[in-house]
Amino acid sequence: MKTTLIIMAAGIGSRFGGGVKQLEPVGPDGEIIIDYSIRDALKAGFDNIIFIIRKDLEKDFKEVIGNRIEKICDVSYAYQELDDLPEGFSRNKARKKPWGTGQALLACKDMITNPFVVINADDYYGKEAFTKVHDYLINSSKDSDSFVVCLAGFILKNTLSENGGVTRGICSIDEDFNLTNVVETHDIVKTGYGAAVLAKDGKLLPLDAKTYVSMNMWGSTPKFLSVLETGFVEFLTSLPSDDIKSEYILPTIIDGLIRSEKAKVKLLETKDTWFGVTYKEDKQVVVDAIKLLIATQDTLGSPTMIKNDEDRIEKMEK
Repeated sequence: MKTTLIIMAAGIGSRFGGGVKQLEPVGPDGEIIIDYSIRDALKAGFDNIIFIIRKDLEKDFKEVIGNRIEKICDVSYAYQELDDLPEGFSRNKARKKPWGTGQALLACKDMITNPFVVINADDYYGKEAFTKVHDYLINSSKDSDSFVVCLAGFILKNTLSENGGVTRGICSIDEDFNLTNVVETHDIVKTGYGAAVLAKDGKLLPLDAKTYVSMNMWGSTPKFLSVLETGFVEFLTSLPSDDIKSEYILPTIIDGLIRSEKAKVKLLETKDTWFGVTYKEDKQVVVDAIKLLIATQDTLGSPTMIKNDEDRIEKMEK
């Protein structure tokens, strides 16, 4: 059974200072974070890749990574645009903010024919998460009409930035590791005792640093796209005309499916340490983390052929 890796890379990256953080080099040979995710996903067994980008990023994106990746596996592109809305809907022209990860995934709805995992472009997830999601999809999706949803669940303390607050989906599970709810939580900061939410009044509300969180690494089957499509119409219908900021996001969508008993979602625990570029100051942290991984493991190495030469292509294929 074939499986697909979907990489969401259309985000503006406002907290990064306006740059295209997904394309920032962080590896010793100029690799970007996506390189490492692709390596881990291909090794786990995923067969092809869909990049979700914006039209205005297409040229740079293909030059930095897309053209290289096309040499080692099947690659397709989908485009998340503000005006890509269901028939009968149009955006408030004052809206500049993207519609969220739910709409991003809908951008490739006609391209998804296999079980898939969807990830953020600017997060490094580690090998374990890709392997667990891939194996779960293969073992749970033998029926082509099945509706399977799973989540790579990270430990909160392994996902925090030293440089400011982050957004994470705080997860609750039952004794069988079925997700019972996921709450998108903003401004989670690292503290001396673990983690806390920075409230509007400036107070810190402690969180259990060992709790599971979503890093937007979801696995599912093509049937999920029809659920997503119906939900997007409902979301737009309920949106006030002057609301230019609300987003249709996967954690909230899936939380709604759980609460309405329309889906069971399995949380697959991973103890890998996340790293990513949320703030400009995070870049050096990521660079140092990759150096350490390369120095202490033979499992990271050079992830994809960063140079367009036949030797590197052959090494990756082996």
